[in-house]
Amino acid sequence: MPRKKKPGYWHHKPSGQAYVRLDGKDHYLGEYNSPESRDRYDEIVREWTVNQSADGVTLTVDELALRYLQYARQHYRKNGEETSEVSSIMAALRVVVRAAGRDRARDFGPLKLQAVRTDMIAAGWKRKSINIHIGRIRRMFQWAASQELLPVQTLNALQTVAGLREGRTEAAESIPVQPVSEAAVDAVRPHVSRQVWAMIQLQLVTGMRPGEVTAMRGCDLTMCGPLWEYSPESHKTQHHGRKRIIVLGPQAQAIIRQFLKTDMTAFLFSPAEARAEFDAQRLEKRRSPLTPSQKARKPKSKPERKPGERYTVASYGSAVRKGCEKAHDMPRELRNVSTKLPATEREQLQAQARAWREQHCWHPHQLRHTAATSIRRTFGIEAAQVVLGHANIATAEIYAEKDRSLAERVMQQLG
Repeated sequence: MPRKKKPGYWHHKPSGQAYVRLDGKDHYLGEYNSPESRDRYDEIVREWTVNQSADGVTLTVDELALRYLQYARQHYRKNGEETSEVSSIMAALRVVVRAAGRDRARDFGPLKLQAVRTDMIAAGWKRKSINIHIGRIRRMFQWAASQELLPVQTLNALQTVAGLREGRTEAAESIPVQPVSEAAVDAVRPHVSRQVWAMIQLQLVTGMRPGEVTAMRGCDLTMCGPLWEYSPESHKTQHHGRKRIIVLGPQAQAIIRQFLKTDMTAFLFSPAEARAEFDAQRLEKRRSPLTPSQKARKPKSKPERKPGERYTVASYGSAVRKGCEKAHDMPRELRNVSTKLPATEREQLQAQARAWREQHCWHPHQLRHTAATSIRRTFGIEAAQVVLGHANIATAEIYAEKDRSLAERVMQQLG
């Protein structure tokens, strides 16, 4: 077999970079005629000469991020849909790509990882969140090593970076999630739909997670006997092989009965139904009669924004937040900050809006803490752990019967 000709070291004039073409693919090396580009050229060609892939040599951080994100979209799925972990990974990778996107992935070492962490601190991220996101970045390099895209030494070096410790970093500490007061909950009632208010009340009497209450369907309920049971089709600990059964007492049953449908696979709480009820109420309160053109007006066949058939955790949280904003008269200029404003003014208003919401708004997950506090105060810590489903898999197997009877006693009296 004839010996392959050594690939040339070429100058890409529009970008000012050097490049080498291997098997019909151009690999950019950095600034033309720089020592770094020459070294990278020698390394790539050496590996190509012995019939090894040049990907691991030329692979940049942004290219690796794209490959890993493609993998994550397939790996982090539940019931055929991407989980929230994908968006969290994207948030972490954005910081990495901004800081070192054009660098070679194999050159991404501990100092660069610490520089990314410094950027997160400067952006105001909390210490615990930063540690979690750094872990996600390391998992990307772990995946790359498992696919032989990078040498294991790159991963080993990144694992030497210890997590941020409380009191030993400039990163701010996150405020623990607190229960929401009864007064704060009651304040939003006039400003949310009947469906959202029902989900709020269900969380208070059962301690359900927001994702569990938004996913309720008739087919997931066992409605026989004095106590009902709700088995969510999907839940947080599902991938650990654990079952989740929520016992529903008289108060929860009374709330649910208002929303039961003939189609047992339909979601109980629907934004589309909430919108229809809102429009009907607005029409009923209308003082002036409809004009002929208004009566003849037909709804758009393909509206840009159409209410869904079920609430998501995000849309449920958004409805509660908007209810808080209306209940406490959030200033109009803070509620909707115009994108047409100058950048400095826009950022200032956005910072004021965040501060206002931190002071006046609460989110649905706080209702779970409120329920846990109430259950613990009345029945003890074990009851709260059982009702909220906080036991690990091994404990759940050992105490399965005890858990069920204790949950039933609590819900008989509380929910």
